[in-house]
Amino acid sequence: MWEDLRSDGPWADRQMRVGQPPRNRAELRRKVLWIGVWLVFLSSPVKDLLSGSHTTAGTVGGWLGLAAFVGVYLSLVFRNMGKPFTGRLVVGLILLLGALATLLCLTLGGHWLGLYCYVSVACGATLPLRLAYGAIPATTGLMLLVGSRVDREEAQSLALLVLLIGFAMTGVGQLVRTTIELRRARATVAQLAANEERLRLARDLHDLLGHSLSLITLKSELAGRMLPAHPDKAAQQVADIEQVSRQALVDVREAVTGYRRPRLAAELAGVQVALTAAGVTAELPAEPDLDGVPEESESALAWSLREAVTNVVRHSGARRCTVELLRRQTLGGPVLELSVEDDGSGDQGRGPGSGLTGLTERLAKAGGSMEAGGTRHGFRLTARVPAVPTAAPSAAASADVGFPA
Repeated sequence: MWEDLRSDGPWADRQMRVGQPPRNRAELRRKVLWIGVWLVFLSSPVKDLLSGSHTTAGTVGGWLGLAAFVGVYLSLVFRNMGKPFTGRLVVGLILLLGALATLLCLTLGGHWLGLYCYVSVACGATLPLRLAYGAIPATTGLMLLVGSRVDREEAQSLALLVLLIGFAMTGVGQLVRTTIELRRARATVAQLAANEERLRLARDLHDLLGHSLSLITLKSELAGRMLPAHPDKAAQQVADIEQVSRQALVDVREAVTGYRRPRLAAELAGVQVALTAAGVTAELPAEPDLDGVPEESESALAWSLREAVTNVVRHSGARRCTVELLRRQTLGGPVLELSVEDDGSGDQGRGPGSGLTGLTERLAKAGGSMEAGGTRHGFRLTARVPAVPTAAPSAAASADVGFPA
């Protein structure tokens, strides 16, 4: 389940990846909307062009220049789509952006000084910090210089904004770069953890099978030498080989099952990440106290939590999910009860799916039970397992109830 939290998992579809190109139309729309909000500074040039205060040639040239400016700016903003821009191309586009802003301001007036805000944003968002720290004040100085010829008061009122918005974007750019580095580091750690798990499994299998296979080989050779003259002794060697083989098979199954058995604490940590990534408010218990709880019971509850949260995220459409873990005393002995309740409606009226059916069988194998169904406010799944190991019935108890000892 938790592998779905990777960048290619189903829950990742609900997240907007920072510093990476959109993967689908929904992400593209969100990114365009976010960038489009900041085009508000173009309102002054647009009003100036619509006012009719310029000649026909000036108006046409203004629209063309504004379109070129916006095109260069958006190409810088979307520079990671497709093949990313090289550093030289980014610098060249920023210089072109500054040249267009200067040309439009000098020819069409002070209403166009707001274009320098975009130049400053481009410097802060795309340039390395060392270059950005010099380019942003340079952009502000260029705007003041141009403003001294077209509209000194407007330039002075915009100077602080141009300066601050550029440095603010350096922080955003640094956050994006840090996020990308963290994503890469997380992928590296996951790969190293997977490699370490493979190596540990290989070591355990070697330790389990090395002795058994060596013993099987030795006894097979002995049986082969004894077979013509001592068939009874050879038969005993063959019986020993069968016993060793069966024990080796049991050891391997236990080892593999141990690797596949989920832990409740790890599942709870994964649930917090999964629900948050899916936009669901999570209320989770603290670190569970599992002293004395059998491994089979813990594993069954971990599978129950995994299946329940999968249903919440994929089917319920819930906004809130509450997970509770309680110890209860029943007539059959102490039990550990896990409940997962959400406020969604996606599971209402639906029959049990294959996941819940398999979960019921898994809980029954561990001596537990499950209840699932709709509530007044959503859907609730409750799983119960024994909190202490269940003792096998004694011979006397078996005799008392009429079963053979």
